[in-house]
Amino acid sequence: MRNTHPNPHPDRRRLRLAAVASAALLSLAVGALPAGATAPQPATASSAAAMSGLDRQALRASLDAFHQAGMYGAYTSVRDGSEQWRGATGVADIDSRRPMRPDYEHRIGSITKTFTSVAVLQQVTKGRIDLDAPVGDYVPELVPGERGRQVTVRMLLNHTSGIADYVLPAFPKLVTDPGQALDEGRFRRMDPEELARLGLAAEPQAPRGIHAYANTNYIIAGLLLEKVTGQDAESYITSNVIRKAGLRHTYFPRSARISGPHARMYESFYGTIEPARDYSVYDMSWAGTAGAMVSTMSDLNDFYRRLLGGKLLGAAELREMKTTVPAYEPAPGQEVAMRYGLGLYTLKMPSGGWYWGHDGGVFGAGTWALSTEDGRRQAAIGYNLMKYERFDEDGRPLPDPIGNALFGYMDGALSGAPVERAPGASPVPQRLVAPEQLQR
Repeated sequence: MRNTHPNPHPDRRRLRLAAVASAALLSLAVGALPAGATAPQPATASSAAAMSGLDRQALRASLDAFHQAGMYGAYTSVRDGSEQWRGATGVADIDSRRPMRPDYEHRIGSITKTFTSVAVLQQVTKGRIDLDAPVGDYVPELVPGERGRQVTVRMLLNHTSGIADYVLPAFPKLVTDPGQALDEGRFRRMDPEELARLGLAAEPQAPRGIHAYANTNYIIAGLLLEKVTGQDAESYITSNVIRKAGLRHTYFPRSARISGPHARMYESFYGTIEPARDYSVYDMSWAGTAGAMVSTMSDLNDFYRRLLGGKLLGAAELREMKTTVPAYEPAPGQEVAMRYGLGLYTLKMPSGGWYWGHDGGVFGAGTWALSTEDGRRQAAIGYNLMKYERFDEDGRPLPDPIGNALFGYMDGALSGAPVERAPGASPVPQRLVAPEQLQR
């Protein structure tokens, strides 16, 4: 990624692979609608009336539409107060046609960041960490010199640090042969210090002070947590966040395998791996405190309800967590529909509501969990085909029926009103394949 100037006669396949590899660095796969896309429209039913309970028939139809659009399989949990609906659609294994189940465990990717942020904020409560203190005060050997003095803990947690992502340096063959890159890394063990060094040495996507999503930030946050607690970060998060939240099926995996019942998880990498391959067995040390965790959809709803309800953090720390920055630069005349806090974002859905949560994407597994600000209405979904989006030869996104159906399902589940999905609409932000990314 050091050479940022394109060859005057680039190989088109390599250019396209570079574009999708750059897109893979960002796990925010469901951000603001791109300029020019037609947003899904809410049904005419009163949203106030629709919010008073769960329409199980509409939820079932919308979830099945996600499978019919091309997703292999999905499982979900939707809540309104004490009422809950859990559903599954499609297949957990495309060979055996084993059906999906709503209670399957799933790799939740970057939703791990919310858990890591809660752990750091717990140390803020105890006075061991200052959000606005330089990172170099805590880990000078990792982030030395001027950068260590200028990057604060807050900047790590809201991705304004100006530190690059480590994923492409850790998997350099993603640019030339994604399938080989992922196959070779299946059982590779990576230390968080190594990941941090790769990210710190890479070229930043944006200057300090501007939001630029980078997994390196949360690897460093985990190492900072270890420094101030004297404990392994994953063990600390398990004891003080997962167990405090009362979650029974949420954990950092101890091996390359998921311990509980789960689906196979297939990676297409934007059509460069055909047919899509199963990566449900994978050493997740490459993601660590940025994205290694396993959970269920019901556990995720429990977690966010307790977090937003003030059960995991004090009021002051929760306010800090919900203090946001723009997650992207909008087109002229458009509002910012996503704002990122400290391991937590708020997103405006097409039906008009703002929701809090996070999404995650690792090889073969995607997850999205959102809640109303009071935690009363919630929806979480996991699915087992990743990077299903397709791009033209210039890296521009093509119409995306799968992503459109996913967006429609989540919007309807949260608003309570069925959503009519507009053909051609895509939830993938254009910033994932910006022209400058084609040059890497």
